[in-house]
Amino acid sequence: MALVYRPMMQLSGMLFCLLGWVLSCLTTYLPQWKNLNLELNELEIWTMGLWQACVVQEEGGMQCKDFDSFLALPPELRISRILMFFSNGLGLLGLMLSGLGLDCLKIGERQQEQKKRLLLFGGMLFWISGITAIVPVSWVAHSTVQEFWDENIPDIVPRWDFGEALFVGWLAGFCLILGGSLLNCTLCSTEIHPSSVRYAVAEQQDRCQHLETETRP
Repeated sequence: MALVYRPMMQLSGMLFCLLGWVLSCLTTYLPQWKNLNLELNELEIWTMGLWQACVVQEEGGMQCKDFDSFLALPPELRISRILMFFSNGLGLLGLMLSGLGLDCLKIGERQQEQKKRLLLFGGMLFWISGITAIVPVSWVAHSTVQEFWDENIPDIVPRWDFGEALFVGWLAGFCLILGGSLLNCTLCSTEIHPSSVRYAVAEQQDRCQHLETETRP
């Protein structure tokens, strides 16, 4: 049972981590971190991301303009750029290390201890990658909520709202943490080596043959 359970659990963990890493990279470049609907012109929706601001028109057109200066950005967007790059890099490194530590990979099959260390280190990298993906999107969401309910801003001033990229970033962080947890949980499961399985099968066959010889008239 454990011989099948471990590879399936490792494969599930790797798929979750891969999905989380792809979503994390997508979140980094999506321009929909913040959305703004103008009451004076409901045909346009303004969006803001880490790299550019865009205006989406009802006809389907979309025009974007890159930010001129990194230092001119709000603090939450500056830090979010750095953290998302950090998350993407750690996720990629975790995929490479965890891949080398999988049981289904025949490379280094005789060095089980090193494969376990690679798998453990890869799982920890996925945890850190997931946390560093959740922190910036949560920070931007928190600042958006504070600005939305700021009583010092006149009611006639449009307010920014949550963008789709925030929800993609939360999902990415959850998948990375879940995938890393699944990979590390496989290290606690019982490992059955193929030699042990062959020995158990041979022993069972000997017992069957012995019973057959005893039951013969």
